[in-house]
Amino acid sequence: MLLALFQPDIPQNLGAAIRLGACMEVPVHVIEPCGFPLSDKAIRRAALDYGDPGEVVRHAGWSEFVAATGTSRIVLFSTKAAHPLHDFAFRPDDALLFGRESLGVPDEVHEAADARVFIPLSPGRRSLNVTVSAAIGLSEALRQTGQFPKALAR
Repeated sequence: MLLALFQPDIPQNLGAAIRLGACMEVPVHVIEPCGFPLSDKAIRRAALDYGDPGEVVRHAGWSEFVAATGTSRIVLFSTKAAHPLHDFAFRPDDALLFGRESLGVPDEVHEAADARVFIPLSPGRRSLNVTVSAAIGLSEALRQTGQFPKALAR
């Protein structure tokens, strides 16, 4: 399982996604270019104290990401999808893809995805924050595949 962000616009959302990935033991793939300068130092700053334990993989563009994911099924989360999240069967090696905060993903990426799902919202509501969507989608995928991290006794 991996979490992928397509050309993120907002560094704080990337930081939250890196923290999410670190806490759930899931690598975060960043498909560039981003809407802000991205360096290793910027990643560490955006991730606060979760930058080191989190695995971040950078890709120069869409084609590099596709080549790197190999046989993983790309599952795009989109408000334009027809399949609701709760009716979708996730697989352990899925790549969960989330679009830009401002524009989503271009048609070529939408069409290239192996599956497209949406998170049902109340009528009249447009969308959720991308990292909130990633947390909801990743949680459901981890739940279905039995890949949640094992909790430590307190």
